[in-house]
Amino acid sequence: MNPLRPVILAAAGSPRMKRVLTGTTVTTDIVRRFVAGETRTELLPVVAAVLGTDRLVSVDFLGEYTTDRARADATVAEYLSLINDLAALRRVRTLGVEVAPVEVSVKLSALGQALPVDGPAIATDNLRVLCTKAAEAGVWVTVDAEDHTATDATLASVLELRPEFPWLGTVLQAYLHRTESDCAEFAGPDSRIRLCKGAYREPQGVAFQHAVEVTESYLRCLQTLMYGDGYPMVATHDPMLVLAAETMAAETNRAAYRFEHQMLYGIREAEQSRLTQAGYAMRVYIPYGNEWYGYLTRRLAERPANLGFFLRALVSRS
Repeated sequence: MNPLRPVILAAAGSPRMKRVLTGTTVTTDIVRRFVAGETRTELLPVVAAVLGTDRLVSVDFLGEYTTDRARADATVAEYLSLINDLAALRRVRTLGVEVAPVEVSVKLSALGQALPVDGPAIATDNLRVLCTKAAEAGVWVTVDAEDHTATDATLASVLELRPEFPWLGTVLQAYLHRTESDCAEFAGPDSRIRLCKGAYREPQGVAFQHAVEVTESYLRCLQTLMYGDGYPMVATHDPMLVLAAETMAAETNRAAYRFEHQMLYGIREAEQSRLTQAGYAMRVYIPYGNEWYGYLTRRLAERPANLGFFLRALVSRS
């Protein structure tokens, strides 16, 4: 685990640091490595290019912790337009079995979950609107995880909507102590669970703090998903965990189209290509929008290599 992770995640919540980084053009190249653009006009050629390599995509319109109803409504409107645009892109078949090549990822705090009055209900209703549109368009929806304080409300929304939209996916974070039991609860037949390590700054009481503990938790959770009846989405860049997923798939006779690998846009492109060429479903998580600061800092916190790339770029521009 990146030893600077706590410092970087603290910076993610610093308004002063945000002003420094977002107020200069020095970071433009770094942002563009991980973020596909600030508008759908910039995003769509990136999505088309990824689909053209037989990879799948999950698109996230960046933004979170909305406390203004008008902003939540604007986010819903943007996602509805995004779903229309994604549905118009080339459709692909993966391994002869229909898998939605395009998906949107959405944070419920961006849909109003944190509003002071009836926030969770508003976010659930907004999510229902998006799922209805997505079902018509042949696009999947996955609800992103946020910090641990939002977990209960987020999973409650997913449970409420699953009878209407059984394909609705959600994200579980292996670094939380609770996630192993959440995997057992949510990984029923046909469920879609994206398992990631976790990217937020969490207290010791709710989350594992050491890399080896997080990895061990991920393996336990992955085993629950891969030996279950759902559709696991293995979201990791860790070579050991990628191999573990392939090994578990072989042990359980899970066909390559009954789970998928997921990686972030701009990270381990060669490995993404290898997995695709090996016949696995490989989905790329592609963010866009001008609210990129929190997303970027979490990416820097995850991997020292990302931080090195950032610092080298700063030095070269100075």
